[in-house]
Amino acid sequence: MLPALADILAGPERGFGYSASHVPDASEGWVELLASGLTFDLHGLKDGPPAAAPPIATALGLAQPDLGEMRWLTLAPGPHLAGAGGLLPVIRVAAMLLTELAQLSQAEGISWIPAHLVLKPGLFRQAVLPWLEGGPFPAPAFVAMYRLDDGSMASRGLNLLMGQEFILKAGNSADPSLLARTAVRLVDWLVAHGPVLQPTRAILAGTGAVSLEAESGSPILARCD
Repeated sequence: MLPALADILAGPERGFGYSASHVPDASEGWVELLASGLTFDLHGLKDGPPAAAPPIATALGLAQPDLGEMRWLTLAPGPHLAGAGGLLPVIRVAAMLLTELAQLSQAEGISWIPAHLVLKPGLFRQAVLPWLEGGPFPAPAFVAMYRLDDGSMASRGLNLLMGQEFILKAGNSADPSLLARTAVRLVDWLVAHGPVLQPTRAILAGTGAVSLEAESGSPILARCD
């Protein structure tokens, strides 16, 4: 159900954690929201022109044919946050807003555009709520993983968070079936430690060590030890 401007304005009355900081005419189809001291622009409301569909390469919990039937809302940091969209404090507030807006509008999917990823709202909520409460970074909500022809796994969307993507290969003694879990753990490690500028080893909880190396401007080459 695509919400109208009136639905968004009624959100705070229903306990949602934002307020409307700028309200254009309803026919413009957008509103500026304020949450935790940060502003975000919400476009695509029912009253105005539709928002463009995001690029989607990975769908979790949704069938690809369903995507073409969707109408979209787009949430983006306000102008005063230009260039700060990849900062974790901004992403945390955006994640909170996305879960609330999805609930308010009975959304069928939540897309994270930098990863070309769309998730069932329940999966997104399940991933991000523990993080919002102090848990580990929710890699499945913000970074897509996909298989390359040689069986390696590659990331999409990590670049926004720490400036690099990675390609993860199984080592000679590694179980290829564990590669996906290792990739998620590696996202957690990279978000916490930042760009790889020289050869290093990451010790990942539950999956062991991964050797990392990268040349300037290229993806991280990661191999399970």
